[in-house]
Amino acid sequence: MKPIVIFGAGDIAELADFYFTREAGRVVAAFVVDAGYLDAHTRFGRPLVALDEISARFPAASHDAFVALSYQSMNRLRAAKCTALKEAGYELASYISPRATVYTKRIGENAFILEDNTIQPFVTIGDNVTLWSGNHIGHHSVIGSNCFITSHVVVSGGVTIGENSFLGVNTTIRDHVSLGAFTLVGAGGLITKDTAAESVHMPIDHTEERRVKSTRLKSI
Repeated sequence: MKPIVIFGAGDIAELADFYFTREAGRVVAAFVVDAGYLDAHTRFGRPLVALDEISARFPAASHDAFVALSYQSMNRLRAAKCTALKEAGYELASYISPRATVYTKRIGENAFILEDNTIQPFVTIGDNVTLWSGNHIGHHSVIGSNCFITSHVVVSGGVTIGENSFLGVNTTIRDHVSLGAFTLVGAGGLITKDTAAESVHMPIDHTEERRVKSTRLKSI
């Protein structure tokens, strides 16, 4: 397997380095950032290189690449860097944890699938999808490219999640529901019907209501 260059220099890049080297037996050769963010010569004990210099120092013929970025701008930034590296000739590596239960081979490039995910049969996962730890992806579901699914999310069977969507911690999606592209669901969200593209769904916060009720009860 070719060594990997990782685009990114933050927490997710450090985690990708950990998982690729410790769990997948891959060699991480360098970290890559845009030239304007090049603030040092090394990061996490490895070379830190500007994107416009990467081809000369770590050529695509002998290296794969991985983009380790967050869901910033609804995953547009991560998607753009995947495109840039592919146009430079790099093949995009994926990390799928050996501690995940995966019953499908239909998983795209630049996947980041961490431990304790359960992915049931007949699931399709697009390119550049992050599944943080501890999710359930139900049978026959489709996750579009460039999605970011956080932790302890339940995607029931036959669900379609549009590209560039974001699902917060403890989200639950009912079976046979379709989420439009760029759907954002906040932590603890419950989706029981189809969503429109570019829609935002935040659970009701009853914290203030609970505090008021508690105060009233103490005053009685």
